[in-house]
Order: sequence, then structure tokens, then C-alpha cells
Amino acid sequence: MDNGFVKVVSPIDGTPAFDAGIKAGDYFTHLDGETVMGLSLSEAVEKMRGKVGQPIVLTVVREGAEDVMDIEVVRDIIKIESVKSRVEQDDVGYVRITTFNQNTTPGLIKAIDDIKKEAGDKVIGYVLDLRNNPGGLLNEAITVSDAFLEKGEIVSTRGRNEEDTKRDNARPGDLIDGKPVIVIINGGSASASEIVAGALQDHKRALVIGEQSFGKGSVQTIIPLPGHGAMRLTTARYYTPSGRSIQAEGITPDIEVRPAKLEEIAQRAGMREGDLRGALKNDNDKKKK
Repeated sequence: MDNGFVKVVSPIDGTPAFDAGIKAGDYFTHLDGETVMGLSLSEAVEKMRGKVGQPIVLTVVREGAEDVMDIEVVRDIIKIESVKSRVEQDDVGYVRITTFNQNTTPGLIKAIDDIKKEAGDKVIGYVLDLRNNPGGLLNEAITVSDAFLEKGEIVSTRGRNEEDTKRDNARPGDLIDGKPVIVIINGGSASASEIVAGALQDHKRALVIGEQSFGKGSVQTIIPLPGHGAMRLTTARYYTPSGRSIQAEGITPDIEVRPAKLEEIAQRAGMREGDLRGALKNDNDKKKK
């Protein structure tokens, strides 16, 4: 929740919201015409859930858009494929991680293995796409980072007291044998994806391009309470190997690349070859006959 509205951190690939065109940073002001003001996040989420195939109209406010938009999303069962891969230009391995769940590291290992089988020794480097990745499991972020690092700190978790500090370090073994890596991030890259980008950037293992990431660098602990309840309490912050706090700042890319919009520009018709006096005629018509 942000100022009483539901804010989208990032739409996950392949979900109904993603397919409908929901974008990172969108605000939901109404759900099927009912305002979300006064609702808690869990209450708003509960209203968005429903039967498979049943549509819901989300009223969206988007930065840069002049008008409020009504976007219809058709509910469906969410099946998240956390890792996708392909070979680009015959020699570049492209790996997209959409979220960090228990299948992410095995999926990454399989993806790189598939790329090596398809491209063989021609692979010159890899692209790790973390755009619109909202995060997930911390241990998966650590093992994914470890897959590209031979040694050094990956992330530190620091609480109020110094003795609460925990550091996670890489183990020997680079899954891609030292080949170059480019990591792509944007404003929808949060939490675990920021840990990966920050670790690879600090160790000069990867070039990070894209946009400033979301900045979710806080750690929550679930504390059980009597009566079958629990409290979620923010207890620590994440720091990159160089000591940078991710919280509210995010990861700054080495090279900023903003999304481009390709559009056709109407132009006044100009002079063409065929308009010139004495121009040769096209002989395609004769050949067709």
C-alpha cells in the first residue's frame, strides 16, 4: 500500500496481470469500481482473487499517462516458471529469472547447460535479465550469485546490534567459466534480484545496465504470538559486499538504459525517384506478365 492505493512492484511474467499490460509502478485506485482507500493490502488482494476465468476491472493510475485507465484482467491459476533461457545471435546466452523460488537455482543450472549444448564453444557471454523480478527467497539469491562468483562476500544482513550481523560468502566454482556477464535491472527489480545485481556489480563480475532498481533492502522476521497469531517485524537490512545499503536507494546501473518507445511519425510526402521527369519505369509488371 502506498498513500492508500495498491502499488505494483512488478508484474510477474506470464501472469494475467502481465498479459493485460499492468506495469511496475502502477497504482490501483478501484477494483471493479470500488475504491481501495480504507482497505488493507490483504483485503485488497482478497478482492482481486476469484474464480478462474472471472474478469476484474482494475482502475490504474500510471506515471506519465494523462488519463486514468480501466484494465480488465481475467483471473487464472498462476503457474510461475522462474527461469527462461535462449541463445541470441548464435553466441550469447540469455537467461531470464522472473522470481526467486525453490526452483530458481536448479532452473539456472539447467538453462546454462542447455545454452552450452546448443551453442557449444561459440558462447561469448551471458545476459542475466532481472527486470520486473520482485525477489523471493534469500537463499536462492545467494546461490544464484554464487553460481557466477569464485570467492568473496555476496550479501550481509545487519540488525540493530553488531552481533546480529550475518555474512554469506561465495564458494569456488564459476558456472560459466569466467565468461562476461551483463545484468539487466529496472524499477521492478527488488529484494533478492537487487542482492544478485549488487553482488555481481561490486565484485566487477558483471556490467549492470538498465534503470535504478526498487530499493527493498529490509529483512522481515515472523514472530509467533499466542492464540494462533504472528507478527511480521522488520529486523535487519541487506548490504552489498562493498557495504552499500539497498534500502530505499536500490542498485544504480553502470550504464543507464531507459525503455524506448518506437512509434511511426507522420511526415509530409516528399519527392521520389518516380516523380522525376524522364525517370525509368519499373519493369516488375512486365516480368509478372
